Amino acid sequence: MRVPLSWLREYVDLPATETGRDVQARLVSAGLEVETVEQLGAGLKGPLVVGKVLTIEELEGFKKPIRFCTVDVGTANGTGEPQEIVCGARNFAVGDKVVVVLPGAVLPGDFAIAARKTYGKTSHGMICSGEELGMGDDGTHGIIVLPPEHEAGTDAIELLELVDEVLDIAVTPDRGYCLSLRGVARETAIAYGLPLRDPALIDVPAPNSFGYEVNVADPMGCDRFTARTVTGLDPEARSPIWLTRRLQKAGMRPVSLAVDITNYVMLELGQPLHAYDRSRLQGPIGVRRAAPGEKITTLDGAKRVLDAQDLVITDDRGPIGLAGVMGGADTEIADTRTDAETGEVLGTTDVVIEAAHFEPLSIARTARRHKLSSEASRRFERGADPEATTAAAQRTVDLLVLLAGGSAEAGVTEVVTPSAPHTITMPADHPDRVAGVAYGRETVVRRLQEIGCDVYGQDELVVTVPSWRPDLGAPNDLAEEIIRLEGYENLPSTLPTPPSGRGLTERQRLHRRVGRALAGAGYVEALNYPFTGDAVLDQLGLPADDDRRRTVKLVNPLSDEEPALRTTLLPGLLGALRRNDGRGAHDLALFETGSVFLPTGEETVPVRLPVDRRPTEAEIAALDATLPRQPRRAAVVLAGAREQAGWWGKGRPADWADAIEAARTVAREAGVEPVVRAARYEPWHPGRCAALFAVVDGSETLIGHAGELHPRVVKSLGVPERTCAMEVDLDLLERAGEGALRAPRISTFPVATQDVALVVPKDVPAADVERALHEGAGELLEFIRLFDVFTGEQTGADHKSLAYALRFRAPDRTLTVDEATAARDAAVARAAELTGAVLRGA
Repeated sequence: MRVPLSWLREYVDLPATETGRDVQARLVSAGLEVETVEQLGAGLKGPLVVGKVLTIEELEGFKKPIRFCTVDVGTANGTGEPQEIVCGARNFAVGDKVVVVLPGAVLPGDFAIAARKTYGKTSHGMICSGEELGMGDDGTHGIIVLPPEHEAGTDAIELLELVDEVLDIAVTPDRGYCLSLRGVARETAIAYGLPLRDPALIDVPAPNSFGYEVNVADPMGCDRFTARTVTGLDPEARSPIWLTRRLQKAGMRPVSLAVDITNYVMLELGQPLHAYDRSRLQGPIGVRRAAPGEKITTLDGAKRVLDAQDLVITDDRGPIGLAGVMGGADTEIADTRTDAETGEVLGTTDVVIEAAHFEPLSIARTARRHKLSSEASRRFERGADPEATTAAAQRTVDLLVLLAGGSAEAGVTEVVTPSAPHTITMPADHPDRVAGVAYGRETVVRRLQEIGCDVYGQDELVVTVPSWRPDLGAPNDLAEEIIRLEGYENLPSTLPTPPSGRGLTERQRLHRRVGRALAGAGYVEALNYPFTGDAVLDQLGLPADDDRRRTVKLVNPLSDEEPALRTTLLPGLLGALRRNDGRGAHDLALFETGSVFLPTGEETVPVRLPVDRRPTEAEIAALDATLPRQPRRAAVVLAGAREQAGWWGKGRPADWADAIEAARTVAREAGVEPVVRAARYEPWHPGRCAALFAVVDGSETLIGHAGELHPRVVKSLGVPERTCAMEVDLDLLERAGEGALRAPRISTFPVATQDVALVVPKDVPAADVERALHEGAGELLEFIRLFDVFTGEQTGADHKSLAYALRFRAPDRTLTVDEATAARDAAVARAAELTGAVLRGA
């Protein structure tokens, strides 16, 4: 909402020294989001005056039409002689009043004006368009042609109100009343402690039975409809300068006098209006739901097929407008035109004014259904003031009579669905308990009356909410009003005092250690939105019965394509990898730690917790019961080179082994060494997928998967070939760990190294052989590493050779050769017992 300061001063007597920045500070303190204060006319310097075109000479021989004009600028040029000006515009004629900038002036953008020779003539100034003066679009894209009553030489800076300040306010959905000068003026008056001149407080005639006929078939969708008729409008009447300038400053384009007046009143009072050409109406006006398949051509020229839930305005022919969104082309105000034969100026002379109140949710759904957001729908869907319809209609009638020479018919139509005002009962000290500040009853009552509430009672207040504040529905809403008007900055800032020595929990420490470990391993953290949709789950190739397809659906998702909470971290990470690869970063290693959301099917309806006291343990437990399971996960994705090539040697691409090593890196931070086994699990490649296990609560438990993605998944997601991924459950790893990590003891005695090569069947995993060697070697084995895998004639077609380096060390002595050999033999024997391994060469 753009609010010109000069217009705002019409309703609030601000101090003359107050600037837009001062008003911005006050409104921000009151809770409004004033984003910017635009300085109109900054750098503008005269002389800029009204001129009368005396002569026009068409210059020939140029690529575009050029005119040499003489213009009477009065005494503004110091001589009183006509000013000679070269101009290329063609939308003015001899006798027209135009805006002239003379040599020595400076236009917006630091554009200095001087006499200069052009097209064989000397131009002493310039005839101006609205865009050159920073006035915005007036619909003509040509020279400003002023009404004839303005004298030549008049100061155009003051006439056109070129110097002003405009506050640009981002109106939140709960403050729809601030989409009007009336609403912003009320907030300004409260902020300054000044009286408000409410523009809606005008005399309106009582409804009667001889106004234009209106039939409302859906009183829930339209609870108030006011219709007024004005006849005898002058088709030649133009919007006055003050009206067009206020519209332009507020960000709207002038169209015609009748339309400009309805837009002006909408900006002033916040009540959208519509003007119908009465000669184009057929029969009474109706309000009903559309029939499926009905069609309408709206004012933007689009032909629309209506939905059964759309609320429409009708006459005997059918729909003539989308209620609360946009009018129809069949009854729009006609453009002014001149009859070629008679020279008579033709146009709309009789109008019917509609001022109605529509149900917000219905209007919001219609606007989104037709992708047609308008100034009217923005106000209705946020909750317009239903009591303002009669005042807005009367204000429109008054302006049409004043500016267009019309006559107001005596008939006043008003269709109203009776409703009681909304009241809220609240303890007088409720805002005190919410804010932790002792405001006192007098302050609470005063502030509520300032926003328009009627307040009764002593210790228990009965508050009648004003019609323009549909967002006030509960005691906490009223408490919020008290707090914001008293100033959020005046709330005490009290930090909770934690017990000394507690610090981070072990869960938090593990989470941070995992992040640091992955960053140290060369991964970059990517933070993604926790939303997902069925499409990406299809791209991952998940079966229909996969648990990851059971998602928590959002009531109001940010995107229709992602209406659910994620059950895996991989879609977000793979999306980030795809974006970065598309922007030229091909060697990627990304990680994320965060929650996934797994519904159990036993969730209940949440309860509303109190805000004036700490919830009880039972209330917190009941709230927790409404939530899905939210285990923490860690995931990585890799693509491109894992090690770069250079003078030091060849690089290597990332592969499935890197994903498994990332899982080991994460597990080690919990003090866990995972067991790795071959597996088949979507979205991984069936031959390059590893299942990761750890002992949790005494039993071996699956904690995650790692490996290379399936080629079909890679193609479907558009990620690089051979992309690898890993995902593990951090909560299970925490349970598998043995509490806080302990630093290893470093022995001062020398190490004894022995190598062993074992022949095993090809289907025996190397991890099983390694685990058997660990068990057999006992406590003396400090480290084991697989350094070679060999297949060939020496091992047989169905066998492979696994070579391990074993490192033995005792904490209290130097091992003898016999002790190291005995430990190695015990390891080989245990491997032979569990896996059928045979010492190679034996």
